[in-house]
Amino acid sequence: SISSAQACAPTRSSTDADPMQRPAQNKPATMKAVVTTGNGGYDRLVWRDVPIPTIGPGEVLLRVLAAGVNNTEINTRLGWYSASVTTATNAAAALEEERPTHKADGGWNIATPFPFIQGTDCCGRVVETAPDVDAALIGRRVLVRACMRPQGFGSMDNIWMGSDFDGAFAEYVKVPAAEVFEVRCDWTDAELASIPCAYATAENMLHRARAAADEHVLVTGASGGVGSAAVQLAKRRGARVTAIAQASKADAVRALGAERVIDRDDDAVALLGEESVDLVVDNVAGPHFGAMLKLLRRGGRYASSGAIGGPIVELDMRRFYLKDLTLVGCTAWDEPVFPNLVRYIERGEIRPLVAATFPLERIADAQRAFLEKRHVGKFVLIP
Repeated sequence: SISSAQACAPTRSSTDADPMQRPAQNKPATMKAVVTTGNGGYDRLVWRDVPIPTIGPGEVLLRVLAAGVNNTEINTRLGWYSASVTTATNAAAALEEERPTHKADGGWNIATPFPFIQGTDCCGRVVETAPDVDAALIGRRVLVRACMRPQGFGSMDNIWMGSDFDGAFAEYVKVPAAEVFEVRCDWTDAELASIPCAYATAENMLHRARAAADEHVLVTGASGGVGSAAVQLAKRRGARVTAIAQASKADAVRALGAERVIDRDDDAVALLGEESVDLVVDNVAGPHFGAMLKLLRRGGRYASSGAIGGPIVELDMRRFYLKDLTLVGCTAWDEPVFPNLVRYIERGEIRPLVAATFPLERIADAQRAFLEKRHVGKFVLIP
């Protein structure tokens, strides 16, 4: 099990005469941040000084300790969510470098609020709390639940830190106090920062698709952040896991718990047989989507929260309805997802996969390496 030796005790300033003010200790007026100035290539990532956020009611200020790199930050910069984009992320990135275009519908929910600070994954330390927030949070090392449900969990309305408002690619970030979760463990800051987006996305798909023990779960893109998390989390549930990944990464994926790894260029239907899988967890989509439905047994489920292989797919509706399949789209994280992850970490039931760390100012290098897909796990930025 994981030790709690490095859990952080709350601290208070000895010079804080009025505890309701709760000022951050030695907080400067400005901070370094990566500001994304618009849709386009890496030149839209600008390293510069900006004012430190001022917290409001119900908020806390975090000193960012580490921030993970995800597809979503790249896709948001590219405007990939626009209906005008029909290619995979890599192809869209190459096009934006050559011919950048503004896309009004390129964000998740609303027009992307350029210029703003991206960064969905955050491991941070609480340095300031609003007067209506418990000051005992100060000094705690926390993870941020980046997918927020402003209308409550009875509504699917959701907003995302780093996509809809300023995120963690900075020295400081402000967030609602209700969205920070202390984690008592001996993981490094970088290891904790590898968790939020990838693992919560994977846990959300498995939760919503009702993954169960002894089921056969197929995970595509299994060497990436979400895929590698899904392998671990499905195995934790007692599922039999088959993974799809590059042959060069097969051993690493097996080490996560996959019982079988299929090369992404092989014919999965020929190898596994039609109607052999209970649940497909797929963030790749693209030209292999049809094969995924062939693999599903009658009454099977397909869960997706991404389409890095291409968003436009061919769907034979007869295969869909004649087999009584369920297609599950997953963006908004359900209420149990993030608290579950914290418990898994503290119990030692999952492990992080940090492929490499980069200084925050080298974000373009990190994203270039990310798109090469030669790594297993996550890249993490250190402010």
